[in-house]
Amino acid sequence: MTSVLNPDAQQALSLVQSTSLPRLVAESLETMILNGQVAPGHKLNELALSQNLGVSRGPLREALRSLEELGLIRQEKNRGAYVREIKLSEAADLYEVRAGLDATAGRLLAPKITPAQLQTLRGLTQAMRQVTEAEVDRFHTLNLSFHDTLVGMTGNAVLLQQYRKLCKLLVLFRRRNLLAPSAIPHFAQEHSTIVDLLESGDAQATANALFDHAQGGRNRMLQDGELTGDETR
Repeated sequence: MTSVLNPDAQQALSLVQSTSLPRLVAESLETMILNGQVAPGHKLNELALSQNLGVSRGPLREALRSLEELGLIRQEKNRGAYVREIKLSEAADLYEVRAGLDATAGRLLAPKITPAQLQTLRGLTQAMRQVTEAEVDRFHTLNLSFHDTLVGMTGNAVLLQQYRKLCKLLVLFRRRNLLAPSAIPHFAQEHSTIVDLLESGDAQATANALFDHAQGGRNRMLQDGELTGDETR
């Protein structure tokens, strides 16, 4: 059957098809890594992955290169690809950058936040207040959603892109149990205070509160690392 597409359209379609498959593969692998299905330090078997995902080695290798650029995997010559392991010292550096990004988001958002946006954030803080001490994972999920939503509300696409990239690296550190169940009410209150400051329109106070909030997470992480003596996880 003769194609109805002109040569330029055929070339464009071919380009879309060739680039979208590696992207879809990369997204699938990223989800597996961030969900913990593939643990930090684990070697990625190209043959097994290509068979499981139903793709050839070409798109898979392109996907692995993009994940390496994101910092989620590392590739070693003649040895293959591995999910990255984030050490305590690197995680501490990441938290410092995150604190700065959080503060920037607060400074940008406070002067222009809308009633609808405030309502969305208050809905998340209300959900946090309803979390029980046995639901640490749920609080963790709400916490991530709160901050991602807040940064997204700034409308600054570059800020959001960098923030999400950094948070993905922190997921590799896998310190989700740092939050003591008894501390949930305290941190729920911190989030409520941040929303109150956003509503007041005080850009600097909001930035300071978000910076201190992120630094608190960094300090807890470092204390836990010192207590366990574990620098490699």
